[in-house]
Amino acid sequence: MKRHLPLAAVLVLALAGFCFAQPQATASPSPAAKPRGPRVTKAQLMKELSEMETALWNAWKNKDAKPFETHLSSDSVMVGEMGVGAKNDVVKMMASMPCDVKSYTLTDWKLTKLGASTALITYKGAAEGTCGGQPIPTTWSSSLWVKRKGTWQAAFHQETPAK
Repeated sequence: MKRHLPLAAVLVLALAGFCFAQPQATASPSPAAKPRGPRVTKAQLMKELSEMETALWNAWKNKDAKPFETHLSSDSVMVGEMGVGAKNDVVKMMASMPCDVKSYTLTDWKLTKLGASTALITYKGAAEGTCGGQPIPTTWSSSLWVKRKGTWQAAFHQETPAK
């Protein structure tokens, strides 16, 4: 046993030297956090989206297709008493729409955030005027807005006549 003691000591020293010579493990760097813009409050988001929604009502009143081209997503869907339509349908019919809108009011706004880039707004819309010779009904309306490439766009809009 005494013969093996020097061999064991040399072996322990050699292994210890080998262990200490290993590079130290370092924590892998975490990916750089994406810079965030300033936090938007619910009130600020409501203001932004309701202004864009109001711009679309102004465009409807003035038979102006441009705001619809700007604010609707390319895959947007609209549902109303005439059925289901897409962005192109709305843009095409805007100039020839048989509506004479004198004024409108939008009230009872509510905002529901569905995620960082998705929000649902609901409101009541009342217009004075006619469409196709008939009085324009007051509606409960909802629009789903999505933020794509830093811009809010309406992806869905629905109207139900209010009672």
